[in-house]
Amino acid sequence: MQEKISTVKRGIRYRTVSQISGPLLIVKGVKSAAYGEIVKIEGPDGEIRTGQVLETGFGYAVIQVFEGTRGLDTRNTTVTFTGETMKFPVSMELLGRIFNGRGEPIDKKPPPLAVDELDVNGAPINPSAREYPKEFIQTGISAIDGMNTLSRGQKLPLFTESGLPHNILAAQIARQATIPGKEEEFVIVFAAMGIGMEDALFFREEFERTGALSRLVMFLNLAEDPAIERIITPRLALTTAEYLAFQQDLHVLVIMTDMLNYGEALREISAAREEVPGRRGYPGYLYTDLATNYERCGRIVGKKGSITLMPIVTMPGGDVTHPVVDLTGYITEGQIYLDRNLHRKGIYPPINVLPSLSRLMKEATRYTREDHQSLSDQLYYCYAEGVELRGLVAVVGEEALTERDRKYLEFADAFERNFIAQGVYENRSLETTLTIGWNLLSTYIPESDWKRIDPKIIEKYCPKYRKFELE
Repeated sequence: MQEKISTVKRGIRYRTVSQISGPLLIVKGVKSAAYGEIVKIEGPDGEIRTGQVLETGFGYAVIQVFEGTRGLDTRNTTVTFTGETMKFPVSMELLGRIFNGRGEPIDKKPPPLAVDELDVNGAPINPSAREYPKEFIQTGISAIDGMNTLSRGQKLPLFTESGLPHNILAAQIARQATIPGKEEEFVIVFAAMGIGMEDALFFREEFERTGALSRLVMFLNLAEDPAIERIITPRLALTTAEYLAFQQDLHVLVIMTDMLNYGEALREISAAREEVPGRRGYPGYLYTDLATNYERCGRIVGKKGSITLMPIVTMPGGDVTHPVVDLTGYITEGQIYLDRNLHRKGIYPPINVLPSLSRLMKEATRYTREDHQSLSDQLYYCYAEGVELRGLVAVVGEEALTERDRKYLEFADAFERNFIAQGVYENRSLETTLTIGWNLLSTYIPESDWKRIDPKIIEKYCPKYRKFELE
């Protein structure tokens, strides 16, 4: 036993575990333990696990165990306080690698050589040091690029429901996302929390098959892994992103799925600590905890690199008021909704552009094409009119509609079939997306109704005046 303990970094050791509650250990007689300090736990079987101090008081410490507490007891468990916070070794060798939720390689390759070790807790970017998110990121998906444009340094969540193809969409965004003209500087950090083995295999095989893995760092926390591990997974991903963006001057897109599982892990810890629950049993500090992760993303004045974030959040039963969904919407700069009705129609990706919003789109469109913003506004108006008329048809019948109403109904159907819908491996350029939009307007909506587009823009880009060819 003594020999096994000596393999752990030397620190203060205790055999005074007084209580085990879920993923938590409570150790008595502790002196000078620090919040966030890493501890090593050795159980009766000699297995060494890693934990982190959650709370300290007069003579006690509460520790969360990342590997879970199964097999531990209060008599034969030894806790060693290392005096250090959790750190993750970083270098450019992280690219192309796959790690578990604790940052251990699981791709059958040796650990990457490290040039530095960074505290995984990081810190939100100082508001005074933030640079306004701008410059267009092309995802190759028309419903995002054309209608809810993503800016470099933006936090744009994707709200989904169980059974919708959000994993397929996440993989497609990871494969296709680029900054036009700066493709070689763009990398992806992908973090999955609480996903099933089938989904994990899908992501691994998809990225390896398409070659996207060479510019991607992947963290996988499976549903069978301890829930407590999900607390550290996004922090590892964001620490990696900070190194690549702010030390290596790369543009980084962070995709995290699923933040609902992260929130459930927080709730589990809160219940084990017997804290007073907040809304729907989630801890009162849920907003603060989510913000400490989300606000690590953005742009810093004087730094070339940037971190753009797309967290994926499942809405249980489509409930947009769910605490994790609701608070994510408050912290971030917009939201993209996946819609079950569109999915039932066989439309992929089933992105509903009407409730979706990118609050920084106007800034991003300054770096695309001069017709982008006004065309998007006009498409939005016409589609909203058509969707509203569908409700009217259900009441009075299509025979009661005017000729103008029928054109808007036809436009709404065509917009879903041709603009929103696209193939899983179809990577559309922004020019292709805008061309599709112009063609739809020209085909279904009279030019006299194009009130949101400047006549000079119409004359310059409308197919009636200028012939376009799809790429």
